[in-house]
Amino acid sequence: MAYLVDLADEPSRRLCLAQLTAADNMTDALAALTAIANCDCTERRPALDAFYVKWKDEPLVVDKWLGVEALSRLRGTVARVKELTVHPAFTLSNPNKVYALLGSFGVNQINFHAADGSGYDLMVEQSVALDAINPQIASRMVRNFERYKRYEPTRRQRMRAALETVAAAPALSKETAEVVGKALA
Repeated sequence: MAYLVDLADEPSRRLCLAQLTAADNMTDALAALTAIANCDCTERRPALDAFYVKWKDEPLVVDKWLGVEALSRLRGTVARVKELTVHPAFTLSNPNKVYALLGSFGVNQINFHAADGSGYDLMVEQSVALDAINPQIASRMVRNFERYKRYEPTRRQRMRAALETVAAAPALSKETAEVVGKALA
């Protein structure tokens, strides 16, 4: 399905949307949703929104939806993840929601590592806020920066700066401070 949608033609999008609409199992529905989430087309946002409306009362399915949104390789994903941090379906106090949205975003190789550093800024902001609520989960989110030395100089510098920003946060937990300290060592 993903390869077909990458053709960026209407018949492929129709096929994908038909699978999303008619799916009688979550595997097929999520495959179609993931494919359309990576398609820069007019059908994309209505499909994602309709999926949420259909499944909003099923927390595990909503977690999948959050993950699909966060993993999109399209431009604008950083802004969308930021929007979703204040969406009714998301809360920093629920570890499953944090893993679904921020954990997924942290492995998004395109948008987490956006050249302008906006993905890093978002993760720092959310990790520092999360640290006051759940230091264990916050320290796991900060681990997205641990391998900064393996990146090209610009991203390496931005990731290191992100770690330094987290390290300078007031009242940083012992757990998060330990992860940041080891990464910066």
